[in-house]
Amino acid sequence: MTIASTVAAEPPVDRLSQRAAMTMLVIMGVTYAINAMDRIVFAILLPNVNAHYAFSLEQGGFLATVFTLGIGLSGIPTGYLLDRFSRMKVILIGMLIYSVLTILSAFSVGFYDMAVYRALSGIGEGMQNAALFTAVGAYFAANRAVALGSMNFAYGIGSFVGPILAAYLLVWTNDWRTPLIVYGVLGLAIMVLARLTVSPAFTEHRNEPLDLAASGADEYIPARVLNRNVLICALSAIVLGVAGYGFLGLYPTFLRTELGLSIPQAGFAASLFGLGALLGIPAGYMADRVSQRWIAIVAISVMIVNSYLMFNVATSAPAQYALAFVAGAVGSGVVFVNTYSLIQRCVRPAFVGRASGIMVTCLYLPASLAGYLFAALRTQFGWGQASLLQLCLFPLIAIVAMLFLDAKAVRRARPPA
Repeated sequence: MTIASTVAAEPPVDRLSQRAAMTMLVIMGVTYAINAMDRIVFAILLPNVNAHYAFSLEQGGFLATVFTLGIGLSGIPTGYLLDRFSRMKVILIGMLIYSVLTILSAFSVGFYDMAVYRALSGIGEGMQNAALFTAVGAYFAANRAVALGSMNFAYGIGSFVGPILAAYLLVWTNDWRTPLIVYGVLGLAIMVLARLTVSPAFTEHRNEPLDLAASGADEYIPARVLNRNVLICALSAIVLGVAGYGFLGLYPTFLRTELGLSIPQAGFAASLFGLGALLGIPAGYMADRVSQRWIAIVAISVMIVNSYLMFNVATSAPAQYALAFVAGAVGSGVVFVNTYSLIQRCVRPAFVGRASGIMVTCLYLPASLAGYLFAALRTQFGWGQASLLQLCLFPLIAIVAMLFLDAKAVRRARPPA
């Protein structure tokens, strides 16, 4: 089954044609791919940045993930903005913010102004994330998970291209500033493209075609944003943020300093994590049809085992390549997409924007300290024990929480035949 036949279904009166809707979806995916490139580039450059400024590993780890502080702080306010302003306007402002701040990061004087630039760039990324996922989730509500999975597919492409391109730009120019400048300028260019080509009929769609009576969920979902299921999803998002961004922030540093991999090898491993995120579409397709609770439990269990193998067993480049792909496929492709679509389904249609804001805040706000925490644990216990604590034991909390999800109070629509 194609993406088009899976995502675009049952168009009501004010909807675009299937071809136009899919074109808009692709353009929105391109904007999110740029977001991914912008996020991941700093981790590849981190050893060079640390050497240039004489930063400690803890300082570097903080800088690698502090952008998530901005994303987290932007989440809930953006959710309220989405109830009042154009989603496209929020997307464009977000892209402008993080593109400009990425360029400014290349001209930092020291630790403190770089930290400010990195944190503020996260505000823009969070605005785009919440607005984009709200727009796509609302337009393709009958297949919400697979639609959000398509955005994660685009994120995976950006995550795959971003580290490889950054690594080669670094090698070619021998200047860690070059990738930051290139990615910032690229973000501004794609922002203009989106403004000129994406129709408001796509981004501002509000009439979700949901058969609530058939699903039976309408009588169980509380008429408020914060309910038991939303809180469980929020807790799962916190776990994903702390474990996932602790890994993302320092994984290239681990490969280069502990395993002795070259810059291109570390960049390729990080890119394979992004390639794993391409699993978002089939994962979303599955989440539209089977229990999302059990998808989460199984995927998080696999993520735990995989994390242990990465930092305690595998030492060769090929082994790390394979495990990095699995990490992206499970963490970004399955857990992220499943949790994001699930939290939207745990509220009534009027609150989808706010649910997206809660997801962004709970995922990224704790993640802002994930790199620092992982670095501190590594200094105290070494890479192996640090990964066991932060990447293996901590995610067990999300597994336990998912056992208490109220499956009746999950708003589902019938996917088209």
